[in-house]
Amino acid sequence: MPVVHSLGLMTVMRTAEAVIWPQPFASTAPLDWAQGYGEALRQPPRLDASAPWFEWDGDDWTINVIGHGLFGSELYFRARACRCNPAEALLFASAATVTWEVVFEGNAVRPSALDLWTTPIAGIALGELRYLGWRAAGSLQNGPWRFVLRTLLDPLGEFERAFGIPC
Repeated sequence: MPVVHSLGLMTVMRTAEAVIWPQPFASTAPLDWAQGYGEALRQPPRLDASAPWFEWDGDDWTINVIGHGLFGSELYFRARACRCNPAEALLFASAATVTWEVVFEGNAVRPSALDLWTTPIAGIALGELRYLGWRAAGSLQNGPWRFVLRTLLDPLGEFERAFGIPC
């Protein structure tokens, strides 16, 4: 389930990117895609150490810190909620991050070195805190409070579980 959840999340995120930043993310020209994937696979990930902190890939720090932190948290958390141990969840978040950077965004922009390491690292930090809180909320006797807290800590998962999707 973590794979299906994450691929669905990445599809929604990539669609949103195309709407918010049509250039370069909305191009559907096969030559643009070929050029983008070619660069993504042949060149090293983007990293400009002379740029301001957490903007080393050309993105604003809010995208790199908040956006990728939340994304990594969701990837890591979903694996933990589906009974993976912390090492497996970190491996999953790392593999999903590479998939995002190369497969989902690689046709438009070169992968970001910053994103490749901050997403899983933030994932384990924030995701484990979310997971511990979510597990603790599950042991609450008060049903409404249990539901509210678990929904706050895992809104996408609670939505999926309402439709019978496990973990």
